[in-house]
Amino acid sequence: MDGLAGQRVLLGVTGGIAAYKAADLARRLQDAGAQVRVAMTEGAQQFVAPLTFQALTGEPVRTSLWDSAAEAAMGHIELARWATRVLVAPASADFIARLAHGLAPDLLGTLCLATEAPIAVAPAMNRVMWANAATQANVEILLRRGIAVLGPAEGDQACGEVGAGRMLEPLQLVAALQAMAPTGALAGARLLVSAGPTFEDLDPVRFLGNRSSGRMGFALAAEAATMGAQVTLVSGPVELQTPPGVHRVDVRRALEMRDAVLAALPGQDVYIGAAAVADYMPAQAAPHKIKKGEGPLRLELVRTPDVLAEVARHPSRPRLVVGFAAETEQLEEHALGKLRAKNLDLIAGNDVSAPGVGFGSEDNALQVYSAAGRQDIPRGPKPVVARALLDLIAKSLA
Repeated sequence: MDGLAGQRVLLGVTGGIAAYKAADLARRLQDAGAQVRVAMTEGAQQFVAPLTFQALTGEPVRTSLWDSAAEAAMGHIELARWATRVLVAPASADFIARLAHGLAPDLLGTLCLATEAPIAVAPAMNRVMWANAATQANVEILLRRGIAVLGPAEGDQACGEVGAGRMLEPLQLVAALQAMAPTGALAGARLLVSAGPTFEDLDPVRFLGNRSSGRMGFALAAEAATMGAQVTLVSGPVELQTPPGVHRVDVRRALEMRDAVLAALPGQDVYIGAAAVADYMPAQAAPHKIKKGEGPLRLELVRTPDVLAEVARHPSRPRLVVGFAAETEQLEEHALGKLRAKNLDLIAGNDVSAPGVGFGSEDNALQVYSAAGRQDIPRGPKPVVARALLDLIAKSLA
């Protein structure tokens, strides 16, 4: 995807005479290929009616944090996760001040705090307000935090004065967003990756675990980010650095991984289940260290949730669900069985018993199965193998 094609833009509209331009902006964003949803402050509604934006976008306009119908399903969180970009235009001096200081007394402020999408603001205000030291200090805070400030332009103002403070024209804002849009085969896509092992506690000292290092999952997260995707990484206990541009959630147990994955699922385009999630856990963890006895120790184990299968049948199922099958024998048979039984779109099988490509190794090799057949990714460093798998995923999305 290029520019704004496929992007999901949350357009925030605040109070000011420039709010009427936001209606044209919504249309121009759609012309550029973006999906647009609108959130308005109370002040914005004094200048433009929500119905205008609903008619232009075909989507309900959100105006209140206290909308009981929308918030019954935590609508503000769903909307924050939906967006791949947030643009506040016009952005009043008051809103810029609140955003700079993390205040969220209304829906739009809450959305900006709750989203992981890049945020841009288009200031619009009287020239004296723009030049005020407090406003300039607030703008500096936003810039330091990575929030883009688009404009303002100079010219005639509604108050009759002339100077800096006019909102950029809609086509200028669209061009600015296009210039900032990520490029790459996965630009605009949202990926959720699970990685690493899970540890199931037997007592405060011991646990059941596996040999997964998390390197393959982390390589997938890192490469996806460089390909333009917005990536959330749910990781079991590993000693790896978070890849640049990736949002990481740390968990320990299978139950925690399930909860974290399902919490992050709405709005995702792809889920890649690269984690080695424990199949069993102790029926009950001992509150104190289990002491060594003379005879054998018997443990009762119970099944853990099947995270991959739950994602594949979830109401918020992503467009693509990709699994991994780490096997030591009959790789093709087991991988295909898992593909069908769990209703997956792709499954990457790897023989962890093969020398140099098992758990903890620097290299990997994959056999990727789908309804269309099998494609092999030859042995190579895990980042290279990850890029090859992501290329297949990108083609499937396209």
